[in-house]
Amino acid sequence: MTNSLTINFYGVRGSLASPGACNALVGGNTSCVEVCAGGRRIVFDAGSGLRNLGDSLMKEGPSKTTILLSHLHWDHIQGLPFFSPLYVPGNRIEVMSGPNGYMNLRDALRKQMSPPFFPVSLDDVATQLCVRDLRPSERFNIGDIRVTTAKLNHPDPVYGYRLDFGGRSVVYATDTEHYSCVDPTLLRLAEGADVLIYDAQYTPEEYSGIDGPPKVGWGHSTYSAAAELANLAGVGRLVLFHHDPKRNDDAVQEIQTRCRLAFPDTVAAREGMSITLQQNQGDTSLVYAA
Repeated sequence: MTNSLTINFYGVRGSLASPGACNALVGGNTSCVEVCAGGRRIVFDAGSGLRNLGDSLMKEGPSKTTILLSHLHWDHIQGLPFFSPLYVPGNRIEVMSGPNGYMNLRDALRKQMSPPFFPVSLDDVATQLCVRDLRPSERFNIGDIRVTTAKLNHPDPVYGYRLDFGGRSVVYATDTEHYSCVDPTLLRLAEGADVLIYDAQYTPEEYSGIDGPPKVGWGHSTYSAAAELANLAGVGRLVLFHHDPKRNDDAVQEIQTRCRLAFPDTVAAREGMSITLQQNQGDTSLVYAA
C-alpha cells in the first residue's frame, strides 16, 4: 500500500545476538528495522536481523534498499556481509551514516569486510553498493519520505532518525541516554511522532547501580526515560527496543508492563512485529505477524 507507512522488526536485541528457547518470543537478532512507504524501503541499522530481511527480499527479485546506520558498533553492522542482495547484480543497496570521528563510512565498512575478519572484500560488491556520509542534523528526501538526522548521546557518535511520509512519522533512537534530563535534541526530533522506537536496554535499577554496577555513561537508556520522553514529545506509540541480551521473554514482558503505567500505549519490540500507519486516518493499526 503506497499510502501507508509500515514498520517491520527483524532484530530487536542490543549488544550481542542472543538465541535460545528463553528468548524465542522476543527474538535474539540484533538491531534491524525495515520501514516501507511510498514505494521505498528504508532500514534502520544492519544488525544480524538484516540477514533474514535479505533472504525475504531475494524471493521478490531485484530490489533497492537504503540502510541508515545509527553507528558502527558490531551489533549494528554485523548483518551487512550476510545480506544476500548485496551479492546479486541488479540489486541496489545504499548505506548512510553520520561522521564517526575516525574514518569515512566506506573505509569503516571495508575494514569489516577484509581479512582476517571476512573473506569477501567490500570492493567485490561495489556494483550493488553505494555509501554516503551524512552531515550531523542533515535533512534530505528519499523519494517522498523526508529524513531528519540528529546526533544523540553515546560513547562513540550515534545518530537518530525521523522519517515523515504522508502526514505520518516514525523516530528511531537507539544507543542513547538522557543523563539528568530529557535530551532536548531528541525531544525536538521526536515531537509529535506517531511511533517512537527507543533504546530501553536497562531497567532504572540497573542503570543507577541499585541492581549491579551502574550503567551511567554507557550510552543506553531505560523504559522510564523512554516514557518520560514519549509523554513530553506527545508521541502516539512507544516501542521499547535494543533489549539487553540477558533479558529473557518474561523479563521483556515485565518492562513493557511497568512502562505502560507511565505511558499506556507502549509495546516491547519483538521480531516479526509489524506496525502499519495508514495515511490520513485517525488511528494506527498494530499487527503481529504469526
